[in-house]
Amino acid sequence: MGAWPVTFEDVLAARERLRPHLGPTPLRSYPALDAEVGHGIRVFVKHENHQPTNAFKVRNGLSALSLLDPEARRRGVVSASTGNHGQGVAWAGRLLGAPVTVCVPVGNNPEKNAAMRALGATVVESGRDYDEALEAASRLCVEQGLTMLHSTNDRGVIAGAATLTLEALEERPSLEAIVLAVGGGSQAVGALTAARGLGRRVEVFGVQSEGAPAIYESWRSGAVVRTDAVRTFAEGIATRSPYEMTFGALREGLAGFVAVSEGELAEAVRMLLRITHNLVEGAGAAGLAGLLRLRERLAGREVGIVISGANIDATTLGRVLAREI
Repeated sequence: MGAWPVTFEDVLAARERLRPHLGPTPLRSYPALDAEVGHGIRVFVKHENHQPTNAFKVRNGLSALSLLDPEARRRGVVSASTGNHGQGVAWAGRLLGAPVTVCVPVGNNPEKNAAMRALGATVVESGRDYDEALEAASRLCVEQGLTMLHSTNDRGVIAGAATLTLEALEERPSLEAIVLAVGGGSQAVGALTAARGLGRRVEVFGVQSEGAPAIYESWRSGAVVRTDAVRTFAEGIATRSPYEMTFGALREGLAGFVAVSEGELAEAVRMLLRITHNLVEGAGAAGLAGLLRLRERLAGREVGIVISGANIDATTLGRVLAREI
């Protein structure tokens, strides 16, 4: 399926770049969650919602930006995002002194937009979804001489994402499976890379929303499938196509892939809030939603999931809690 996008050495190097600025996030077990999931599964939750930007993508942004030479940092970087990648890049840009521009869809999560601006980023609203915002970011690269920090097609990004699984497997070597949200695939491909590098036989499963099924359908068919629109409140996984740098590795490495409904995502948000008392956005709950779908297959095993982000806006949270989703 083509060359693997990053090496284990890339992951170890990314950890060294991140180490002075980002500490390990908690890996916790909740007996009440084990009881809810059932089937003798013991669940371990990686709390990436405890990152400075409340999402794992701060690892990606700092890893990628810290690889740039001083001149590229001085000129500045641009990315497209629905919020979490943009916040990660903005946080890293403020830390390393690099100007950051983030292109977001029109009508994007207003609280994520405000957070990016507060971190010093220039936020440009363009297009109806992530893919059209990416087109705007590509134009700015040419017009302003900026460096693109793609949310997925970037070796530094994938190596940064891999550090979260590296931490989890070092802390809990007995983990047998990991269930992860897949938007572009940096988290899942990172997990596969970390597990291989450590010599662990860990099954990695992907989860997408039925409202944004492009990567799921591409994985199932083995051919690239693109969709015209996405319809999900989980904006962190609202992508319309697979990505060149991760698709081959996802096809080769994932043990399975499930698409879950909006209702299943919303129930997973409510369950994590009720049991762990942690705020979770839709994409951040996808791992649990997928695990609930896969629990018969994973019966009796130790399984990791990731609260990959907590940046749900107040309006959407209200709808989830009112069971309007």
